[in-house]
Order: sequence, then structure tokens, then C-alpha cells
Amino acid sequence: MARSSRSSAARLFYTLRSTPKTTPSSPPSHSSPVSSLLAGSFYLRRFSTGAAARVKEEWWKESMERLRNIGISAHIDSGKTTLTERILYYTGRIHEIHEVRGKDGVGAKMDSMDLEREKGITIQSAATYCTWNGYQVNIIDTPGHVDFTIEVERALRVLDGAILVLCSVGGVQSQSITVDRQMRRYEVPRVAFINKLDRMGADPWKVLNQARSKLRHHSAAVQVPIGLEDDFQGLVDLVQLKAYYFHGSSGEKVVSEEVPAKMEALVAEKRRELIEVVSEVDDKLAELFLSDEPISSIELEEAIRRATVARKFIPVFMGSAFKNKGVQPLLDGVLSYLPCPIEVCNYALDQTKKEEKVALSGTPAGPLVALAFKLEEGRFGQLTYLRIYEGVIKKGDFIINVNTGKKIKVPRLVRMHSDELEDIQEAHAGQIVAVFGVDCASGDTFTDGSVKYTMTSMNVPEPVMSLAVSPVSKDSGGQFSKALNRFQREDPTFRVGLDVESGQTIISGMGELHLDIYVERIRREYKVDATVGKPRVNFRETVTQRAEFDYLHKKQTGGQGQYGRVCGYVEPLPHGSSTKFEFENMIVGQAIPSNFIPAIEKGFREAANSGSLIGHPVENIRVVLTDGASHAVDSSELAFKLAAIYAFRKCYTAARPVILEPIMLVELKAPTEFQGTVTGDINKRKGLIVGNDQDGDDSVITAHVPLNNMFGYSTALRSMTQGKGEFTMEYKEHAPVSHDVQMQLVSTHQDTKAAE
Repeated sequence: MARSSRSSAARLFYTLRSTPKTTPSSPPSHSSPVSSLLAGSFYLRRFSTGAAARVKEEWWKESMERLRNIGISAHIDSGKTTLTERILYYTGRIHEIHEVRGKDGVGAKMDSMDLEREKGITIQSAATYCTWNGYQVNIIDTPGHVDFTIEVERALRVLDGAILVLCSVGGVQSQSITVDRQMRRYEVPRVAFINKLDRMGADPWKVLNQARSKLRHHSAAVQVPIGLEDDFQGLVDLVQLKAYYFHGSSGEKVVSEEVPAKMEALVAEKRRELIEVVSEVDDKLAELFLSDEPISSIELEEAIRRATVARKFIPVFMGSAFKNKGVQPLLDGVLSYLPCPIEVCNYALDQTKKEEKVALSGTPAGPLVALAFKLEEGRFGQLTYLRIYEGVIKKGDFIINVNTGKKIKVPRLVRMHSDELEDIQEAHAGQIVAVFGVDCASGDTFTDGSVKYTMTSMNVPEPVMSLAVSPVSKDSGGQFSKALNRFQREDPTFRVGLDVESGQTIISGMGELHLDIYVERIRREYKVDATVGKPRVNFRETVTQRAEFDYLHKKQTGGQGQYGRVCGYVEPLPHGSSTKFEFENMIVGQAIPSNFIPAIEKGFREAANSGSLIGHPVENIRVVLTDGASHAVDSSELAFKLAAIYAFRKCYTAARPVILEPIMLVELKAPTEFQGTVTGDINKRKGLIVGNDQDGDDSVITAHVPLNNMFGYSTALRSMTQGKGEFTMEYKEHAPVSHDVQMQLVSTHQDTKAAE
């Protein structure tokens, strides 16, 4: 499709090339031919010096104005990857179209990971670039699952504009709301694309109203579909007042025609609505609209651009990426309405001036400022994705990591096309590139050393779920650790920790799918099979009544034997006691020599580390030593320590021990319509609801729930609330379990011991 270029830089550039009407300054007056020649050279010299500088500046400006950095984000299965595939095809980056779950086994270009192609989902955001009508467009295709939300966060952190894809049947879904919130957080101007108009039940006007009510978008359609569902034929552009049809085997031929006569009334109504909505946020258009003057296509287009770049308006495009309709006009809309890098305000923090905010010019003329927003382990080592905010980076340059202070040489500079690399010699402000062999973390800032700026970091949500993992084979421990370290560096929402009590490796992430994918990647990429189990819950044991002990440890094996007798009692500590274990020596006289008392205390403490019910530590217990006996020769520290351990084990059952489980304080927020289902589920998990408040349209429920019953809750809550519910959980206290749960836990523990 032809598009009128209104680039001011282009006009200036061509003006500059034409003969100047005025001279730069008046040279000395000469009349001879020689002096005329000298005068000419004076003109030429003076003009060429100034012109060269201006030409260079205009070239940068032209280059920057013809650049767009966009992301494509949406709810799961709204057609993001399919849309990106069509964009790459129409811009000539790929020469044949493959579907996301293609039967040909190839899969979409942007889903380069085997797992993505198998599951038909996007796991990692992928970067590519293409050219459309003389403009360079850098695109990042992001995942839709909430489990991979960090991929969307970091993509939106570095982009200048975005396409929010909405399904014409599903409308505004839960992840659409999350993605839109992320776009607002990073102040990203956006256009909306209502996809899948060919599907049964497609209703773009319902989706537009949902976007206005649920997402609070100030938006209006810039296109009207010609037919819907099976009858979807093309689109009417409300700005240019043209009808577009898409012919050819892959919709590559765009045919422009007049608006169909039967649609003229609808088109006139929708165009008026578009002008009204835009004039509410654009003064120039409002003046024309109020004075009832006819509004030209150029005036309307410029007003939409001003309002979109200022984030006051969201133009809504329509189409069906799968049926190859509406993608080229959307690309034109990206060029027309989304900002170029120099139209977006980016700020850095000056470390030399107590993190004072500094506005970046966004031009290649300034000092280098680049942000490492994503790391990936490539075939040739660590691949670091950089967004350059200012200045120029060249292969072989030395750059400084401001966060660590390290000076690094750029060994290789590439542009990404999904998993393909294209070597380049240099890149300038506004571009997204990748470098190899640079050791850094996600969120580090690089400069050329002349300034000490850091970019603001991205928002990293806290993990909501944990799993215990361990390699099946002991020999593969090295590879297993290598995999976990790599994934932790690449993904800030993936955490690895060690449970001190159980010795298990615990991985935490954003959901079950997130962790399952990492376990699968460990198996595929590092050839390490890992066993997965829920982490061992930190149960405790305690006693509920007083029990006496009187134990004699006597052993004669030739030579010095072992002899030690301890008498006393164990009892529960009062509720709310500050200590978990108390030992008191109440022996009167020297029944046991005082030098053996510390060994006895050590024995009781050691015995309390593992209760006999399920092998977990015993707490809230007081041990009182009242009497005992010793032998002049055979008594030793070891003898009394063993006597204490056996005495504790013998009297423990008589003290009626119980198991304590961790109780979590859970606060969850969900729309009021799901309140009944959510509270019913908490009761099923043996939770005690302690509070229920209203916050707008949401219910905020506070409950005390056993941790052992909270595994998999994030997934359950999402399915109960259509993905709209969210919860936080923190430790409150340990409380006794019910009798049936205790019997079950004891029997499981005994079975495990028997199996060992």
C-alpha cells in the first residue's frame, strides 16, 4: 500500500540538496575573473562545511524517524505469534508462512524453541526486525501466559510502542488486563488490533466497548470490517475513506476500492465517532470539529498520531491474521501512529549526582547509554540483548558496565531475527541489538565511560510457587547446578534456594507451567533427568503433658565401660514462651558430677532435633533433670549424652506428642462474583476465614490456611476466577494438626522409613 511520507527530515534533506537561495554570508567584493573564482571557492568552502554537519545531522534524524520499536502483547491464544509471522512474510523477512501448531512440523518463525513448537505457546520473547515502506521496524513477540510475565515486563521496558492484540470472540480477557497494566507502567503508547474476525461469534464492537469499560481505554475504531465470520471480506479505512480487499494465496495483494454503497451510512457514523473521540484529547482537531469545517484525511491522521504518542488515545485496527486480512493496514498504522525513538522521553539516573533524573536526547550524537534487558545462553556463549538509548556502539569498542564498574570490549555485535544472527559493525540510538561474550546481569546499564548513568530497573514480581527438584543420577549434579545457575541469571522471577532442614533444592517461580517448563528444559538442554516433588513442609512436634524419665545407660565391653543414669521429667513450655527448648538442672548434691551436666543437655537437645512421630524437630519443650547416678571409672561425657538421648526417646510417647504444621496468613483478592466459589475452596483446604472486605468490584478475603494444603493454589485460584484472582501468603504460626492428619503423617513417615 502506498503511504504518503510526511517526514520533515526528508523534506529538509532534499531542500538542503537544492541550490540555496541565500548565501551563508557576504564574501569580499571582487570583480576580476580570478577573484570571482576565489569568491566561488569561498562560498563552496563555507557552505560545504556547514552543510556537511547539517547533512549528517539530518541523516541521523531521517534514520531515527524511520525507526519503530514495537512489541506485540496479548492474552493466551489471541494470535500474537501468528500476527508476527504474517508481518515477517509481508515485509519479505520470511518467504513462506508456517502456523504456530503447524502440521508440517516447522512451526512459527518466532517460536524457535522446540518446546514452544510442541506446546504451541510462546515461552521466551523473541526479537526480529523488518522493513516496511522504507521504515525499519524492530519487533518483540512476547508470551501470553501469566507465568512468563517477566518476558512481557522486560520487552515493554525497552519499547517505544506496542500492539495490544484482542480476540474478537474472547474480548478483553484476564491477561489482556495484566498486559495493559504493564503498558501503562512503562508509559508505552499503543494501538489495539482486534483479531480473529473470521471466527464464529466475532463481535469487534463488543470488544471495543469492553476495552473502554474494563481497560478504561480512550479509544475508537479507525477501520470498519466488511462482513464478519465466514463473510469477512475486507476493511474500510475511516481515515482515508477507502475499502481494502486482500487477494492472492496469502493475502499479499491489497486492492483499494471505493467504500461499498450499502456501508456508507455506517462508515459516516463511525468516522464521526472517531473524530469526536480524538477531538476530546486534541485541541487542533477540536477547533475544526466545533467550527463544523470538513476534516481532511491528513488532518485526522496527524491528530490521531499526536493523541496516540501523547498516550491519550488508542486507535483500534481490525482483521484476521490467520486468514491474512488486515495485517498490511496495521503495519501502516504502526508507521503512522506509533512514535519513533526521539519522540519518546527516556530518563536515566546520574550516579554522580545522587541518582538525579536526566532526560536522554535519544540521538546518536550523545554519549553511549544502553540497557541490557534480557540474557540468553546462545550457541556461542551468553547473548545479551541491548536497547541503545543514546550514542553509538561499534564492534571492538570498549564499554563500561556502570553497575559493576567493569570495562568490557564488544567482541561481536548482532541483530536478531528470532534465533538467527546477523553480524553488524555498529548500531546507534533507538536500535535493539545483541552482543556476545559480555558478562553482566539483566538490568545492567552500559556507557562509553564519559557519563555514569544507570537506567531505572524493571518491575520483577515475587515468585508464588515452589517445587523441590533433585537430579536422578548423582553423576549429573554438575550439569544440574549449571542449568539452575543459567536459568537464574536469565530469568529474574526464577529463584533457587536450599531447604536447610530437608537438604532439598527448592525452585520458585510464577506458576506450575513456569516451573514445569524449566524442569523440561533441564532434561532437554542439559540431558539431566530430575525428580520433582512438592517441598517438604516444615512440620514440628511438641508434647502436651508431663512425662517422667528414669534411664540407666550401662555398657561393659572390657576395659573402660559406659555408665550413666538420668532421672527427671519433660513438660510443655507455657504458650507464648520466647524459647523453643529449655533445660533445667535441679539436682541437689553431687549425684552426677557437674562436669557431665553440659553433655546431658547436649544429648537432650540432639534428641529433640528429631521427634519419633515423623522425624521433625521437637519444640516448646522443657527438660528438667532431678536425679541420677555416676560411676567413678565408667562414667564419661559420652555415656551421659547417650543416656539423655535414650531417656528422651523412652518418655516421649508418654508425653502425648502432637504434630504442628505451619499456618499461613493468606490474603486474596478476586471479583465479588467469584466470592462464593473462592470461600468454598478455602473451607475445603481447612482454612479459617478471618476477614472479608470490599474493594471496589473486588472482595478481599483474609484466611489462615495450612501450608500443606496451599500447593497448586495459584493455578486453582486462576481457574476459579478466570485468571482475575490474586493472592499473597506469609507465615503466621505453627499449630497442631487434627488427629486424622496426624495419623496419616505418622503412617506415611513409617512407610518411608521401612522402604529405606
